[in-house]
Amino acid sequence: VVAAEWMVAAANPHAVKAGADVLAAGGTAADALVAVQVMLGLVEPQSSGLGGGAFLLWYDAKTGQVTTLDGRETAPLAAQPTLFQDENGEPQKFYDAVVGGRSVGVPGAPALMQEAHKRWGSASWAGLFSRAITLAEEGFVVSPRLADMVRGDADRLSIDATTREYFLPQGRAIEKGQLLKNASYAESLRALAGNGVAPFYTGRIAKEIVEKVRNVPNAPGVLSEVDFSLYSVRARDPVCAAYRGYEVCGMGPPSSGGLSVGQILGMLDNYDMLSPEDVTAWRMLGDASRLSFADRARYMADSDYVPVPTAGLIARDYLRERAKLLNTGNALENVEAGMPEFDHSLNLSDDEAIELPSTSHISIVDSYGNALSMTTSIENAFGSRLMVGGFLLNNQLTDFSFRSHRDGVPIANRVEPGKRPRSSMAPTIVMKNGKPVVVVGSPGGSRIIPYVAKTIVAHLDWGLDAQAAVSLPHLANRFGIYDVEEGTSAEAFVEPLTKMGFEVSVNALNSGLHMIVVGDEGLTGGADPRREGIALGE
Repeated sequence: VVAAEWMVAAANPHAVKAGADVLAAGGTAADALVAVQVMLGLVEPQSSGLGGGAFLLWYDAKTGQVTTLDGRETAPLAAQPTLFQDENGEPQKFYDAVVGGRSVGVPGAPALMQEAHKRWGSASWAGLFSRAITLAEEGFVVSPRLADMVRGDADRLSIDATTREYFLPQGRAIEKGQLLKNASYAESLRALAGNGVAPFYTGRIAKEIVEKVRNVPNAPGVLSEVDFSLYSVRARDPVCAAYRGYEVCGMGPPSSGGLSVGQILGMLDNYDMLSPEDVTAWRMLGDASRLSFADRARYMADSDYVPVPTAGLIARDYLRERAKLLNTGNALENVEAGMPEFDHSLNLSDDEAIELPSTSHISIVDSYGNALSMTTSIENAFGSRLMVGGFLLNNQLTDFSFRSHRDGVPIANRVEPGKRPRSSMAPTIVMKNGKPVVVVGSPGGSRIIPYVAKTIVAHLDWGLDAQAAVSLPHLANRFGIYDVEEGTSAEAFVEPLTKMGFEVSVNALNSGLHMIVVGDEGLTGGADPRREGIALGE
């Protein structure tokens, strides 16, 4: 997709068109973001919505500054490090922790939308909800992806009566092509449109969420109305790493996305990445990713609770030393965390937190030159499987480590009251000479990091345009097993990677990359063919 003035790329045509209408009417990227997010919460409810959180990067054309806003969920004040442990102090099974009230953190998405609109919006706040309200009342056609996911998760979606009645009416999963209405969601949106987010954090909606979470049979949570009233969006310093003369800017802690993408690219900056047909390039991408994930497991967490060596982790000297480990013809036999420079003790143990793929990503450039990259999530598909006010509640607290210590050594990403769980979300803006040239991000759990790093390499090193870059078959390595995307040309690398010493697994790798490239002659955009999104521009 090519455009001269503005562009929006997101995971569903209804959401993209809602944002496009706002941009065409002269709205800013922040205005369009609200329209896109509230629509995604209706038509792609399994991935994001009012019951979740998000991280946002904003490039301001007037000031030339990049701002990052943290709308991540917070743990309840009553949460303890043993939240996801059984009576013997052992970690719960993952889905035992996910489904129910225990996994729900205070949602940050509504507050983030309002904060972005307050800072950078120009359109009427209430008007940004109108299209989603209308579609919720009149009904939307269930997409094949939503129908397939409901059918595949029917047992878990049945644990909550409200969730079951919406997704499995009369005990039958909703089907593609079916008209689905959501009057409760329209009511929630009307409350936000008319009163801002106050009803969500200090009013009726907060009360309903707390009541639902605390009264789940067998898996009650500990959220309180006080937790909601204390929630705030945090402005964080962006994390910017050097690569090929560009600045790759992302989200810092509590997300690991900006640091890990920056580390991967910072290591690769010491080598030529010849072509996507070169197995050596994939070997280095895979092992650079493994090295970054080793650092992520040990050091990255909510920096309001744990000192994080942010500057040290992306320092050029540190990454140059780490990059020397890649100077081999084979896969690395052992990968361990490094020792970045830091003025605090780094006596931390490694984390094993699971982060499964769901989530959604939005990229927008408006006619004023502002650029926005936001990754938004309720964590696992369908979150906690609890539904309130027409939207699903997150299970983001399962992004914490279920263990608090290992052999007496604390884990940085352990559960603590009020803390924000570590994330892999990696909304990214690549800068050149102080201006944005790429706006990109993806869903995909912890694979978000290699998805985004690979896509930036595809564009900057291999010269692929936006659509070709997001469509490029995936090869991703986080913890030692090299995941290769099934049914694609990437399968040609299975044998050579195996000969290099990698353990290789062929899987469906379901990213949702949305990318806008800003060039001298305008904007070009791409939407991931693995999902249902599009890019639109004018």
